[in-house]
Amino acid sequence: MKKYLYVLAIVVVLSWVVSGCEVSISGTSPGGRVTATPAATTSSGTAQFGKQTKTSGCGAHGGLPDSACTPGAIFPNATVQQICKSGYASSVRNVPTSEKDQVYAEYGITHHSAGQYEVDHLVSLELGGSNDIANLWPEAASPTPGFHQKDQVENYLHDQVCSGAVSLKEAQNEIATNWLAVYNRMPK
Repeated sequence: MKKYLYVLAIVVVLSWVVSGCEVSISGTSPGGRVTATPAATTSSGTAQFGKQTKTSGCGAHGGLPDSACTPGAIFPNATVQQICKSGYASSVRNVPTSEKDQVYAEYGITHHSAGQYEVDHLVSLELGGSNDIANLWPEAASPTPGFHQKDQVENYLHDQVCSGAVSLKEAQNEIATNWLAVYNRMPK
């Protein structure tokens, strides 16, 4: 009986810990814009890059990845000069099919149609994001905004960094914590 209670206590504690790693969605604003508040930020509002704290039961919420499964990861030595050089992203892209399959498995996606999802870098390569699994998630094409719109955000932030309007660190933080907020304020 003690063993059963001990196991039950562990399950309860783990459930409580994992439940604190979700993204809270606040729905749509009156203007129809998608709003979300990710949990993978520090009290100062900066992204917590690094290791996954969860590798199964992951779920995307409102266009954002599960921050416990996909906290984002960067190449810490990537510079503005490197990322702004034509061809940088393709020179560092290295996500084998086995890693993509692992990402789909972590998010519980066992079957999907071509074009329904893409394994996306939360912090895009052109913003110094890495190929680490902590930076990958299966992003849906729809509903909108989906991966096509996030591609627009990536290009916009890359242009902002390369023009000097935004620091690389700021762009990485913005895309990792809430790319939808950037999308909603981008010039159309």
